[in-house]
This record gives sequence, structure tokens and C-alpha cells, in this order.
Amino acid sequence: MTTSTRGAARTPAVLVLEDGRIFRGRAYGAVGETFGEAVFSTGMTGYQETLTDPSYHRQVVVMTAPHVGNTGVNDDDPESRRIWVAGYVVRDPARVPSNWRSRRPLDEELAAQGVVGISGIDTRALTRHLRERGAMRVGIFSGATVPDDAALLARVREVPPMKGADLAAEVATTEPYVVPAVGEKKFTVAAVDLGIKGMTAQRMAQRGIEVHVLPANATVDDVYAVEPDGVFFSNGPGDPATADHPVSVMRAVLERGTPLFGICFGNQILGRALGFGTYKLKYGHRGINQPVQDRTTGKVEVTSHNHGFAVDAPLDEVSDTPFGRAEVSHVCLNDNVVEGLRLLDKPAFSVQYHPEAAAGPHDAAYLFDRFVSLMEGQRA
Repeated sequence: MTTSTRGAARTPAVLVLEDGRIFRGRAYGAVGETFGEAVFSTGMTGYQETLTDPSYHRQVVVMTAPHVGNTGVNDDDPESRRIWVAGYVVRDPARVPSNWRSRRPLDEELAAQGVVGISGIDTRALTRHLRERGAMRVGIFSGATVPDDAALLARVREVPPMKGADLAAEVATTEPYVVPAVGEKKFTVAAVDLGIKGMTAQRMAQRGIEVHVLPANATVDDVYAVEPDGVFFSNGPGDPATADHPVSVMRAVLERGTPLFGICFGNQILGRALGFGTYKLKYGHRGINQPVQDRTTGKVEVTSHNHGFAVDAPLDEVSDTPFGRAEVSHVCLNDNVVEGLRLLDKPAFSVQYHPEAAAGPHDAAYLFDRFVSLMEGQRA
């Protein structure tokens, strides 16, 4: 990606999809060019958390909500150290932010971090196109030296696809760090960072857990050097079929019988560790309004999602795995995609969505309590 200074509202911009569909609008954020996978997010709020979610690395996010930027940007809500989206697409950007927590406009923040965006296009038409054709490679181009459409399309088609992309190490921490427990320390958890969101560690800390966040390339010895009561595998970007190292570490954790919890990419890692396959969804689940049923209770939860891959596991039967019996614990009610797994003979479970809900509903916060219960049971 190349960028220059903040794009003026009148600077022309063009969005080019790999199938040849073109949308023309105005620059939003930085002026320049960027490439990635075009995906859409259905959330009507929480754009700052979306932008800073490492799982969006190398993706160009299309916002289906037409009015974006009205609450500005603050210094409290980022989920990581930077904006990770490769590009940003909005229909009607707010001219002036209006919120008591706002510190600066969204477009200024995008420009400051070099994020190329486009505004003033029909995001409803673009979303419908992606739903029908599937997520695909895309480029956004703005400024005075934009080449002709044929040249732009050729450049988009040179971009590597998301399938087969190994990206977790590009977004994870390079050095271990500790998030201390809030109040009395009750447990220690080793968290393998594959693209972890800040609120995830905070949700555990609020329950008396001292969280040791480890790099994506952490070994089994690194995990157990912190003497964990439990092990956590985080969300993250890329194709889970490439994540051989995290899968091998998880298998070692399962062999030892340490309580284990995985979220999003961590759910896909558990699926692979148990012997299931993974596959790419046509256009994925992204937003904060996705209905999921917890099959252990029958309760339907409104949940926060960001995933383009899923686990291929039997929905209606218990499976035999190298680590005992396993079952699908959660399922998406929109399309029957696997949204959670649990082992019946070992203390391990995972979910595909984001129970830390930053931003989003808090229906699934109980999953952190389940993790605590597993560690309490193991200690007892």
C-alpha cells in the first residue's frame, strides 16, 4: 500500500473488484492505493473496534451502515495498537463528529495511519454484489495519477488471495507481556496471540485471571513456562489451513489435559487439532447482530462475528477424535455454520464468534465464566 497526505473530500477515487465491477467515489482517509479482500460488516456501531481488530488484516471493509464516523475516534476503544484494515469503504461519512468521548474525526485518524478509503459509493449495491459473487480481491485508488480501468483491474488480479494466507505472525505480539488480574489473582492463563483483541484479555482479567500473552510462534515449553491453569488461543487473520504450528501446540495442550478455550481463529485451530477440516465461506460473517444457538442450553444469542473460514464438523452427531468425544456446541441460525466445539472427555471448548463483544452485545459473556469453571474443576 502507498499513501500520501489526507485526501480532500473532492479527490476522486475508484474501487475495482477482481471480477471487473467498478465503483467511483471520493477519497476518504489517506490518498493513494491499497489492496486486499473485499468484505462487508453489518454492524451499525463499533467502527473503531472493527478498524483495530487484527482479524481484518489484509481486508478492505465495506460498512453496510450508510452513516459512518458520527462518534469520531477516541483513545479508549481501540482493540490493538493500530488500525489493521487494508482499506475502508463508506457511503456517507460524517462531516463533524458529535460525541463527548471523541478526540478527532475518523477520516483524520485513517489518514494519520495511512489507511486508504473511499466514500460516496452505493455500499448497498456493493454488499449485494459480494453476497452474490462472494468475497473477492479489491483495490482502491485515489489521487491525480490513477491509471486506466484495465490497468487497475490487472493489478487487483495480481494480489494474493486470502485462501492460503498465513497472517497470524504478522499481527501478533513479538514479545510476551502480562495483563494483570483485576483484584485477587485466582488463575494464570497462557494466551497464544494469533491476533488477540484487547478486550479479550480484559474480560479474563475481570475474573481474577492473570493473562500471559505469548507470540504466535510460542512453543509448548513457552506455554507451560508460565505454569498456566488454562490455555487460550485467540482470534486472528488468515487461512486456518496454514496454521500448522498453533495446531501442534494445541494438540500438546490437549494431551496434557489443561483447560483450553479458543475464540474465532482459536476455534478453527481446535477443529484442526481434533481432525476436522476447515473451508472458506462464500462471504463470511462480519457484524454484531448474528444469531447463534448454544446447543447445551438451547438459548439463542445475538453475537459479534468476524470470520471468513469455518470448521467442517458434523452438526448432529458426536465425533470420535484423538482426544475423546467431541460435538458441535454452537451453530449459526442463519446458515448452520459451526460456531462452537467442545470435548466431552477433556476440559476444552471453543467458539467461532467474539464473546468479548467489543463492540457488540454481551449475550455470550458467560463463556469466560465457563472457562473459569473448567479451571476450578481441574484445580479441585
